[in-house]
Formats: sequence, structure tokens, C-alpha cells
Amino acid sequence: MKLELLTDTAAGELLTLQQAAYLTEARAHQNFDLPPLMDTLDDVRAALADPSIAIWGFRDDGRLVAAVRMRADGPVGEIGRFVVAPDRQGEGLGTALLAAAEEATPAEVTVFRLCTGERSAGPLYLYRKLGYRETHRSPEADYQLVHLEKPRMREPG
Repeated sequence: MKLELLTDTAAGELLTLQQAAYLTEARAHQNFDLPPLMDTLDDVRAALADPSIAIWGFRDDGRLVAAVRMRADGPVGEIGRFVVAPDRQGEGLGTALLAAAEEATPAEVTVFRLCTGERSAGPLYLYRKLGYRETHRSPEADYQLVHLEKPRMREPG
């Protein structure tokens, strides 16, 4: 699969993928008011139109199966709304997408940051496997948000 920079034409499909993927997190945290589940089509269109945000995805046979948002803020790449279709989880799509998004981020970004809920076992495992380290936790409803970061890996030479 090839990394694709998503545009407004993918807004509806992106919202559907996001809602399907975040239902697992909502169940794990017993909270169906997670911000990604509250997004509207207009919210997704606004993110796609925001020049400070790049939204990348993978398609398989024309279907959007994974997506991630990256906001470059000086030396920091803020990762959000990282989703893989529930029926495609465990196939390595998340690993490949995150690596491709990190690589495609502007060179001035030297550190990547993201957060997830403390009960997000799969995502926490993936992020740690990919080199992200916990920096702190913050309260959110009746659970903690786990904040993670990793330095950008540079090619030797």
C-alpha cells in the first residue's frame, strides 16, 4: 500500500473509519463521548482543510483502511486520530502507516508526540514497540490519558 495524502473528497469515508475504529476505545474506557466519536463531517472537513495538519491514509482495493493526522508545530509532530479499520487490525497497517507518516513529516520535526487512554492495550503495545516512551499521564473522565513521545530517527551519514 502507498501512503496517500487525504483530501476533502475522503471526508465522509474518513469519519466513518474514525468512528468504527474508536468504538473499541470507547468500550475499553466505558466512555462513548471520546472526542474522535464526537467529530462531525464538518470537523473532519475542517481538519482536512487546515494547512497545519496533514492527514495520511492507506487504501486497499479503493477502501480507506487506515489513517493518521500529523500536525507539525516547529520541532514537534503531534499525532492524532490514528485509526485502523477494525477488520484490518493486527495486519501491520498501523506500524506501516505510522512509520510512513513520520517519514513524510517535515524535516524540522525532531520529536513525535501522541496520547491514548490508559486502557488502550493494543495501541499502547504498538506505540511502545515503535519506540514511543511515556512522558506523563493526565486525568480524563474516570481514566488517565497516557502521553508518549519519541525522537525522530535520522539516517546515519
